[in-house]
Amino acid sequence: MSQYPRRALVASPTPPAQAARAELADAWDWCPLEEADLVVALGGDGFMLQTLHLLLERRRAVVPVYGMNLGTVGFLMNEWRRHDLDGRIERARAFKVTPLTATATAGDGRLHTLPAINEVSLLRETRQTAKLEVRINDRIVLDELSCDGILVATPAGSTAYNLSAHGPILPLGSRMLALTPISAFRPRRWRGAILPDKTRVSLRVLDGGKRPVSAVADHREIRDVVQVDIEMDRARELTLLFDPEHALDDRITMEQFVA
Repeated sequence: MSQYPRRALVASPTPPAQAARAELADAWDWCPLEEADLVVALGGDGFMLQTLHLLLERRRAVVPVYGMNLGTVGFLMNEWRRHDLDGRIERARAFKVTPLTATATAGDGRLHTLPAINEVSLLRETRQTAKLEVRINDRIVLDELSCDGILVATPAGSTAYNLSAHGPILPLGSRMLALTPISAFRPRRWRGAILPDKTRVSLRVLDGGKRPVSAVADHREIRDVVQVDIEMDRARELTLLFDPEHALDDRITMEQFVA
């Protein structure tokens, strides 16, 4: 008997994903997402992130997700193949992904709590550089960072925006976070930091009236923030399933050798 008897099927609205969904429609007695003990997701990395956020919102974070790539990069996905789907799922390796939680304080005083699987980033809203105070566990480590922005990335997200901003690739089991500046102007030589994942990072916006800053957690944005506090949310670990030959930890390691 399958260890995942109740399965839900979700797909990106793109034509390839919808065609694949039609192929799989009769392959299993699919159930609603709310009743599933496994989710099969068809699409790209962006759709996978949407699916994981949907599970977080519905308090279904314990439900594992097996993704198949019908998008562009598919870093978080397995190869699309209809053949032997049951066997692939049963043989798949499970990887735990711990999301971040960002508590963003807006200029009007409202608090916004945002989960992030890849990264939380602060970005300037105008042509002027942002000015930020950086605190690590309530200790000021940078009085003033002038930059286009800054981000905190998880190991799973370290090969995404963080890598494009020249941040470090973090092995999946490293229990580290990447703190990476985006186009730092002052201090010009600061390239960021690698921090234990139990660290609490606080970013305070300086001169926000003149130099407004947005906070973005994966795909959700809060504008005109004055402070953002970021830490791991260990109570809501997510599980991704990968074919043994396409394991997430190996993919992250091999990204360090891509020319």
